[in-house]
Amino acid sequence: MCGRYVSTRSPQDLVGLFQVTRWEPEQILEPSWNVAPTDSVWGVLERPDRETGELQRQLRPLRWGLVPSWAKSLNVGAKMINARLETVHEKPAYRRPFAKRRCLLPADGYYEWQAIPATETAKARKQPWFITPEDGSVMAMAGLYEFWRDPAAAEDDPAAWWTTCTVITTEAKDAAGRIHPRMPLTIAPADFESWLDPTHQDPHELRALLTAPAAGHLGARPVSAAVNSVRNNGPQLLNDAPTSDNGA
Repeated sequence: MCGRYVSTRSPQDLVGLFQVTRWEPEQILEPSWNVAPTDSVWGVLERPDRETGELQRQLRPLRWGLVPSWAKSLNVGAKMINARLETVHEKPAYRRPFAKRRCLLPADGYYEWQAIPATETAKARKQPWFITPEDGSVMAMAGLYEFWRDPAAAEDDPAAWWTTCTVITTEAKDAAGRIHPRMPLTIAPADFESWLDPTHQDPHELRALLTAPAAGHLGARPVSAAVNSVRNNGPQLLNDAPTSDNGA
């Protein structure tokens, strides 16, 4: 799975990296070294302009944890942060977004936890690892988004609408596979247009666009256990784990 990640690029950088044509400067998200479920995250998506109908590539905040349009509560999103590649085109919650509402979720890298068995002198624990492209490039994680309206809100309340998202995952390989059996999928820059285009709806062609991050060229290193708490944030979370933490 992908349950935490790092996203520190500025919106100005993301606009350039993803050739965004529409971004509202008043929409600001602070850099995060500990993105957690239900947090607001940057998403890149394409929507038609309401007046002209022309597709616009947008950068906008999304709530991590997809809430189906038919859900009764926003809370269900906390359990829907990942969509499995194997079933994403079939599951009721993901089938329509996979066909029409796909996005990119920019990340510097992501965290996974490795189970460390107990020894005679230490208790069992989970060691966090940071997994990131070896070349330092941004990961364009493959995501889906959905619109949800709070049924308890007033008809004319603009805050009643939420845009939520999920990350598509697959079986992990290489460096990531040594740590956790699942990993996020990404989209190569050459395929951004095809992935984001809402008129492109062939499930077989869409699944063929999904690739391993950095073509599998990933680095993984143990980091501070401070990342275990969602309350902690900052670049210090990427510090190498002390010897007592990583078992070296």
